[in-house]
Amino acid sequence: MPYRRSVIRPRPLPVDPLAEAKRQWIAHGWTDAADGMTVVTSVMRAQQLLLARVDATLKPFALSFARYEMLRLLAFSRAGRLPLSSVVARLQVHATTVTSTAERLVRDGLVIREPHPHDGRAALLVLTDTGRDLVDRATTALNADVFAHPGISDADAAELVAIVARLRKDAGDFADPRPQPDPL
Repeated sequence: MPYRRSVIRPRPLPVDPLAEAKRQWIAHGWTDAADGMTVVTSVMRAQQLLLARVDATLKPFALSFARYEMLRLLAFSRAGRLPLSSVVARLQVHATTVTSTAERLVRDGLVIREPHPHDGRAALLVLTDTGRDLVDRATTALNADVFAHPGISDADAAELVAIVARLRKDAGDFADPRPQPDPL
């Protein structure tokens, strides 16, 4: 049976607090920074709203988003295993955070640690069958409750992703992929 949870919506405020903050910024003479402050706080508030939906969806699975991301990354890998260093690079979080998350996943039997076959100093994280089953069920729930309907139109979603990608690229988050040669 597919998982489906009803969406809980907060009671809307009578005034947009970010619009009021922008008004206050301008009233205090910070006009040059008002638009930027509004961008930053709007993105941060949107992140809070989306994370609340994700957290509510993952709660029945006893997963945080960090734990989910690591399980999903391992499930996407060819053999369900990755070096710890690759997990750090791909999730773009500090090694200490990855290690802590991995330890909790190991404790819960969702991941095991294995020695790296070619590097005695490194470890591999390996997804267990229990971990694969859990992440697949959690992904079904996230797809149904969050990802299929993020709260904006498809056109707005594409535009937002493009805008945020430009912000991320300008911040040095990633580089454009190298051009691929034409097929023979």
